[in-house]
Amino acid sequence: MTLPRQLALDLPLRASFAREDFLVSPSNEAAYAFIERWPDWPSRRALLIGPSGSGKSHLAAIWSEAAGAVTLTGEALRDDNVPVLVSHKAVVIEDAGRGIDEKALFHLLNLAGEAGASLLITAHEPPERWGLVLPDLISRLRAMTALTIATPDDDLFRMLLVKLFLDRQLIVDSSLVDFLVRRIERSFAAARQVVAVLDREGLSRGRRITRALAAELLKEVLASPFDEE
Repeated sequence: MTLPRQLALDLPLRASFAREDFLVSPSNEAAYAFIERWPDWPSRRALLIGPSGSGKSHLAAIWSEAAGAVTLTGEALRDDNVPVLVSHKAVVIEDAGRGIDEKALFHLLNLAGEAGASLLITAHEPPERWGLVLPDLISRLRAMTALTIATPDDDLFRMLLVKLFLDRQLIVDSSLVDFLVRRIERSFAAARQVVAVLDREGLSRGRRITRALAAELLKEVLASPFDEE
């Protein structure tokens, strides 16, 4: 007899951006320490660079709360909204990069400097890879303090997986976490994808999330390198 599969709903999860929930490890401790130093920054401008899901938004949220900052995506930055942003005295620009309005960003940097406003910009890549053409903008971005979040080490990746499971109110065995640490791509995005798939498939199949289920899904669903050992 084939058991009916439960309907697994892809409900949006709200990750906690509280300071106490940020996972500190050697791969991000320098960036975290710098954010925690505010307002004792060598300048009022900083770039936070790291891969998708690496904790940039979490760090930006921690700083935003401390500084009372307003947040806008790089895609939404326009010349006409720069004065409003700067009036808040602390600004976060999230996901800056290719396609950003260069004149608006240049205007923001200049106006923030004149007003003594603080600025934190997050990006996946350093400005040299944004395809920028305005020399003065490139020069100003290079002068900013650059903080980089590296690929997660074993300890951070293990903590991240546990946190992602807990965010979904799932308690899993440590052997499952160790199994995943050794086998999935070492990236925050991959960790989120794997945990989401395990949650969804465990619910739809009516099974506990175990090492055996993870092994099955890594082979069948996620098309990941697989080793039964």
